[in-house]
Amino acid sequence: MGKVIALTLAKRGANIAITYKTSKKEADATVSQIRKMGREAIAIYADLVSCVDAQNVIDEVLARFKRLDVLVNNAANFLKVPFEQLTEKDFDESIDINLKGPYLFSVAAGKVMLKRKTGKIINIADWAGIRPYKNYLPYCVSKGGVITLTKALAKSLAPHIQVNAILPGPVLLPEDFSQAARKKIIEETPLKRIGSPKDVAEAIQFLVESDFITGAILPVDGGRLIA
Repeated sequence: MGKVIALTLAKRGANIAITYKTSKKEADATVSQIRKMGREAIAIYADLVSCVDAQNVIDEVLARFKRLDVLVNNAANFLKVPFEQLTEKDFDESIDINLKGPYLFSVAAGKVMLKRKTGKIINIADWAGIRPYKNYLPYCVSKGGVITLTKALAKSLAPHIQVNAILPGPVLLPEDFSQAARKKIIEETPLKRIGSPKDVAEAIQFLVESDFITGAILPVDGGRLIA
């Protein structure tokens, strides 16, 4: 999904900075693809739960591009753990990557954006932050936190910075999903299909181009929240 988001924004004229921790090869390949489109792009190593790394990323973006207009907090894990097997580590891993990471990057980027009195922050939450999945308790709690973080940031950074969240629904299904499970999800989705990363990327582009939306929680879920 991160690759599709980066390419979509680049096609609309943005220069792109991608962060990675273990996927350097994939990040470099995406950077190369963006540069072939005529845009500037860089890949930066970052541990999302490190405030030092978060600040280093922002500093490197400013050094390279001289400005920071949009932050998209997309990286996340998706840990499936039955209730009986839950551990403290499961909770910490979900909260660190899915909630602490967006918090640290939003604070670092928000301070820079406030100096210029302009900017957009877009968080990728999940409809499960409102309607939790079974066997994904820490994940759902973390995404519920992202929703609250979005609203709190929108208040803290108004009137100059807009902060919104996307709630993807069935877009990227886990690899271990059976055909029967996939069929069931399609049947339970009002639009009767699985979405794609492109659907999420286009919603992000919409929020980037809007200047009168903040604190919004936008489902991109095929209607799952109303099903």
